[in-house]
Amino acid sequence: MPSPESTGQGTISVEHLSPELTRGFYRDMRTARDLDTEAIALQRQGVFPAYVSVRGQEAAQVGGAAALDPTRDFVFPTYREMAAALTYGVEMVGYMATHRALWHGGLYDVMDSRFGAINAVVGGPVPHAVGWAVGERLRGGDGVAMAYFGDGASSEGDVHEAMNFAGVFTAPVVFFCQNNQWALSVPNHHQVAGGSIAARAQGYGLPGVLVDGNDVGAVHTATAEAVRRAREGGGPTVIEALTYRVEPHSTSDDPGRYRNEAEADQWRERDPLLLLRTAMLEAGHADESYLARVDAEAARRAEEIRDGVANAPEPDGSELFTHVFRETTEELTRQYRTWKEEVEP
Repeated sequence: MPSPESTGQGTISVEHLSPELTRGFYRDMRTARDLDTEAIALQRQGVFPAYVSVRGQEAAQVGGAAALDPTRDFVFPTYREMAAALTYGVEMVGYMATHRALWHGGLYDVMDSRFGAINAVVGGPVPHAVGWAVGERLRGGDGVAMAYFGDGASSEGDVHEAMNFAGVFTAPVVFFCQNNQWALSVPNHHQVAGGSIAARAQGYGLPGVLVDGNDVGAVHTATAEAVRRAREGGGPTVIEALTYRVEPHSTSDDPGRYRNEAEADQWRERDPLLLLRTAMLEAGHADESYLARVDAEAARRAEEIRDGVANAPEPDGSELFTHVFRETTEELTRQYRTWKEEVEP
């Protein structure tokens, strides 16, 4: 399994990026980190039934999402793209409400935000993204689909079929794999052959790019090039952002049963947020006082989103029955009557 050092140098550089861009990266990564901490606390308090942490993967998500155009493109996420949603401009109280299971796909407008609902089907967002991309091309639009998936999902048949289809039809889609090196409890070397996930792209006639997923600038550069290529008719690209899942797979997981936590500690030392902070200071893109102000604002925003989610009203129970069929059935009507008798005095 790759060590932190094998992804590149122990530090990153932002000299090739504008101060405005790196400041935006830092703001979104810092906010996502704080919101992630708040979300875990909500789960521990019983507000969320479960939650999947994005800690350690903020650079991969923020760098990639920042390369997209929310007015033209469409994102198809898994269940771990909170930082991408925040960067993309999704209304975060509504998005995070998904974890409370208040409504199908959360309380935000999927079509208006152009950011799909959380998808817990392993590999599920990938064929959806390709379908949208083909439709976008047929209608003459210039939008690009972003398909998020993990290293475990890369072993699913749906992903291979989607990549082949996209390659044949030159679909404007970016296949973005966040390789956090654990498919739940299965390490990469037990489920990925051929050296890397990016290497598989060649079999479909696509370019494959392996990038340091903890270097937000490197991720952004690679994604921006893939988006440009797709928008100009060049077809799909496979991006593999190599990072590490430093937290458990979910709040119900115990990684101590299957991995050496000393390895996770090594990756924690290469924290993408700290790498960016150090690089910004060295490049003169920010000073400590500026970063302190951003930290404080990020904490406030995370708390506001937390409170908004925790206090969001539950939908009326009758909605369990009103969105099942276009026209109700006798059986559904019977169930509705039974439900009313049970819940109403």
